[in-house]
Amino acid sequence: MARGASPSPFPAPLPSASGQALRLRPMIQTMKNLGYYNGAIGPLEEMTVPMNDRACWFGDGVYEASLSANHRIFALDEHIDRFFRSAALLDMQPAQTKGQIAGLLGALVRKVDSPDQFVYWQLTRGTAERSHAFPEGVPPNLWVMLKPLAVPSAYDAVKLITVEDTRFFHCHIKTLNLLPNVLASEKAKRAGAYEAVFHRGERVTECSHCNVHIFKGGVFKTAPADNLILPGITRAHLIKHCGALGIPVLEEAFTVREMAEADEVMVSGSTTFCRAASHIDGFAAGGKAPDLLRALQDALIKEFNQAVSAPCGGFRCF
Repeated sequence: MARGASPSPFPAPLPSASGQALRLRPMIQTMKNLGYYNGAIGPLEEMTVPMNDRACWFGDGVYEASLSANHRIFALDEHIDRFFRSAALLDMQPAQTKGQIAGLLGALVRKVDSPDQFVYWQLTRGTAERSHAFPEGVPPNLWVMLKPLAVPSAYDAVKLITVEDTRFFHCHIKTLNLLPNVLASEKAKRAGAYEAVFHRGERVTECSHCNVHIFKGGVFKTAPADNLILPGITRAHLIKHCGALGIPVLEEAFTVREMAEADEVMVSGSTTFCRAASHIDGFAAGGKAPDLLRALQDALIKEFNQAVSAPCGGFRCF
């Protein structure tokens, strides 16, 4: 539980992890950041969680993340759909419905001072003594973390490095098991790069926290949505915008060499949008299709700006 946790701002009772309704009175004050754990709310630095939460022992859970701008969460329904898909693939079931989680997140972002936030939530398999097999009769735990985050620029080019992909074969599930990603991200940081591009042999998969795509001969090429990549929400939006712009799309694996020789190399994600690579492993990359790149970036940013402004454009936003 949280020390000094504040009551919830929900307009109506929501079920807790135990299935019982949370009946908490509204709040007026706002916060610099916010943590939520099974109905308890407080500043992140004051929140505590049980040591026996299975996230601590096994990373046994799934998560999602998005951006909030103007206190509106971008593409929330799509993120929640993927959250439930990931949970189902791990044989987990949230205690709340999709609509209740959306309402919870929408209410929480309005409690943080900054209108622009990083919005993160995760579900774990509950609290029980350490044992590898699933505990029986244990409700899941729902966590939420909100912190200020300025909306990033989509147009600044970035440096990338390549790293052999040694992760497991369930990359399509957004699990908490991110140690290889953490190690690759740290390697990129030490190299002065923004991201690490994973490859299995010659096949490029994705990055430590982004998807990666290329332009070649006017075609947008991206890895297939198989078990070796997470099917990114921003990736799906880019494919949609390519269709509207008349840009052919090929969902097909490409190699490290193809990436190095591509007209443009792009990384995408919820907090990255679509940014071009200027260098890969210290060598110049892309820069040969700037008009095509800019048209795709502009389409994505236009959609984002419309979605986080009233009225909401095609998304549930709060």
